[in-house]
Amino acid sequence: MIDFVYAPPQTPLDIVHQDASLIVVHKPAGLLSVPGRGAHLADCLIARLKDAFPQVLLVHRLDMDTSGVMVFARTPDAQRALGQQFEKRMTRKNYEALVQGAVRGKHGTVDAPLIVDWPNRPRHKVCAQTGRPARTTWQVLAPEDGNTRMKLTPITGRTHQLRVHMQALGHPILGDQLYAEDAGQGWPRLMLHAGMLGVAHPETGEEMVFRAACPF
Repeated sequence: MIDFVYAPPQTPLDIVHQDASLIVVHKPAGLLSVPGRGAHLADCLIARLKDAFPQVLLVHRLDMDTSGVMVFARTPDAQRALGQQFEKRMTRKNYEALVQGAVRGKHGTVDAPLIVDWPNRPRHKVCAQTGRPARTTWQVLAPEDGNTRMKLTPITGRTHQLRVHMQALGHPILGDQLYAEDAGQGWPRLMLHAGMLGVAHPETGEEMVFRAACPF
């Protein structure tokens, strides 16, 4: 196994939206959402945001290898309001993924409880006995060179949920070196992108939908 070297992209911040309550950013693949353990993992999206917006506050996360839309709060009140929306599953989220092989059918649901795979952390696994409920709906967008482009909608928000559920479906996400085995190699990145996020504005209650174009 090749030793992991953290080399995040040095691209400028891609601000999708900002106002007095929140900031929405398009996170690139390969950049941590928050600092990891150790000085070598200090570079992350929220640290870069703090250079421009010192009061910015975390609301949710995306995996390092996943790109896409993230929302941050600019006040403690906004952080609480947005955090409750994520906790109560009041947000709307869609992801785009390129998965291995030809998926049968046009749409479906994966309902498979998940738990940490302790001997193999940070991996997670399906466990019907002790796993936490996890549900993902999927829709085929198009076949693509023997593989399949899909829209994935997480109903719950478990760690690595989409990655484990696609593996359980028999069509792991390409470029996923944790779960895709042979399909994890030969791709420039994890082929998973958070393309849409819908939230209620923490001040006005107005529904706001933010999008970031899929880069693959």
